[in-house]
Amino acid sequence: MMKLYFLAPRQKVLAFALAALLNLLLVFPASAQQANQQWHYTMDVDPAAKIVHVGLELSGKLPDTIILKMPTWTTGYYQFMNFGKSLSAFSATDRAGKVLDFKQQDQNTWKVAVPKNKTVVLKYNIEAIRNFVGGNYLDTAHGYFSPAGLFLYADKNILQPVTVTVKQYPGWTHIATGMDVVGKDSSTFKAPDFDVLYDSPILMGKLEKLPGFKVNGIQHDFIGYKMGEFDRQPFMDDMKKIVESGSAIIGEIPYKHYTFLGVGPGGGGIEHLNSASVAFFNKGLKTQAEKMRLYSFLAHEYFHTYNVKRIRPIELGPFDYEKGNKTEMLWVSEGFTVYYEYLIIRRAGLTNAQEMIGQLRGNLLNYENKPGHLFQSATQASLETWSDGPNGRVADEFNKTISYYDKGPVLGLMLDLKIRHETQNRKSLDDVMRKLYYTYFKKLKRGFTPQEFRQACEEEAGVPLSELFEYAATVKEVNYHPYFAYAGLDIDDNWKKQPGAWSGITAGIKNDAIQVTDVQYQSPAWNSGLRINNKIVSIDGQPATLEALKAIAANKKDGDIVTMGIVKNGQPGEAKITLGTQNARSFEIKPIANPDALQSAIYKSIFEAGK
Repeated sequence: MMKLYFLAPRQKVLAFALAALLNLLLVFPASAQQANQQWHYTMDVDPAAKIVHVGLELSGKLPDTIILKMPTWTTGYYQFMNFGKSLSAFSATDRAGKVLDFKQQDQNTWKVAVPKNKTVVLKYNIEAIRNFVGGNYLDTAHGYFSPAGLFLYADKNILQPVTVTVKQYPGWTHIATGMDVVGKDSSTFKAPDFDVLYDSPILMGKLEKLPGFKVNGIQHDFIGYKMGEFDRQPFMDDMKKIVESGSAIIGEIPYKHYTFLGVGPGGGGIEHLNSASVAFFNKGLKTQAEKMRLYSFLAHEYFHTYNVKRIRPIELGPFDYEKGNKTEMLWVSEGFTVYYEYLIIRRAGLTNAQEMIGQLRGNLLNYENKPGHLFQSATQASLETWSDGPNGRVADEFNKTISYYDKGPVLGLMLDLKIRHETQNRKSLDDVMRKLYYTYFKKLKRGFTPQEFRQACEEEAGVPLSELFEYAATVKEVNYHPYFAYAGLDIDDNWKKQPGAWSGITAGIKNDAIQVTDVQYQSPAWNSGLRINNKIVSIDGQPATLEALKAIAANKKDGDIVTMGIVKNGQPGEAKITLGTQNARSFEIKPIANPDALQSAIYKSIFEAGK
């Protein structure tokens, strides 16, 4: 029999402000009848076919016609997934098997006639082929499921309670999900509404459970598939430090149980109210660099338990599973979480000051060294992530976008430095996060507006913060010096000529050919017409090699002309590149020689974990 691991039910966090409550009453006029409807799903996996057979039985006080929808996205991943594409073999009957009339209105919507006996039995298949934390995936040893891509909901009926029975697959050992179990040793679960259902991914299969730990009496577990080679106990000891450090920022743990769901090799991570789904596969954690990357990733998903799931922009709830929820505040929700992942592992003693500074410098370089910072603000990147993607339009020939994952943490650091400086290091960004948590999540039971976020920051700082918020909302060049100086740090943002001849080309091998992977904007190669995905077949009449491409910088000089045979859009051609000298900024961050007492205190508070 499968051993079951259950995550505690989430608290009801998607309550609304008075205006939202009034709106909700208008949107859900039949909410009083929801308790008189019964919704029960079943799911039965077929690993060989990579199909999940889903059943849904509806009974009780149903309307004469019910409109069912498949979500187009899942919370935590701000991209349209169009889950309806994976649905097939839809059927509708009553309990006796009599076929009911239904019509598929669009890719994600089905209209079903309800019989007089008010019982509807639906069946459909979901293809599970996307190995991703926001998708559905099946193989012979495990399955991972995003409920938003499995379970239909009724239009205007998100508050409906539901139950789900997960049929056990022979030979599989575990089921892990955020829903409550119904009955002892059962594989039937319940969710009080669809927001909870869709926020409770299901991981099942031949899984391993690592040694758990408690923080403030709350159990924390790590359950995963094919987790690789590493020392389990030391890893979990470090995970405990991360949870202790992260939860101490807010001062309370808002869940009854927490589980990291290791989905195995794949991509990404998505936060949930009492869990995190993380792509996790390790051949070892023997180097500090490996540990720092992994621990930062896990700390990021863990801190989202607070920042996003509870400390959230007002637009992120109630959720619109059809059209999505746009907000200009992802530079805070995601970007500040990047800043806090660095703080958390530093405070946990898992990195040192220079490593933390290096992490932040990496974000700063990613932002400053790309042309997108001249065209798109952090607030615009947040709003446009649904079309641009979380990292911007990276495939564009000329990328006019940025990632809020890069500018956001730098703005978070600058805000932290400013608050500490203005309050003589008595207040910090931690105080802002706590104010947002206890005021809006705990007391008002809603998210915050952009104006309320700014007000909270300025109240803690005790001064206006116009310049910082201008940096977030515009493409104004950032003057880092006064902010970094608050912690006794100097940043080198001077333009300097770089050694060697400059072409601006980055390339790699693809299908036994040299393919351009990046061309710096307004570089010599750019001005010659070379673009991403062009193939380079020759260099000055000789067959092209990566070694020959790299040798250009050392063997040529400013003003030399390099002739490259290229293939562009399938057509052979030629590019004559007049080499230049690159001007660049290093943005190296170093402590100043003689910091004053306040600068030293701020530096220690942030980069030495208060030591």
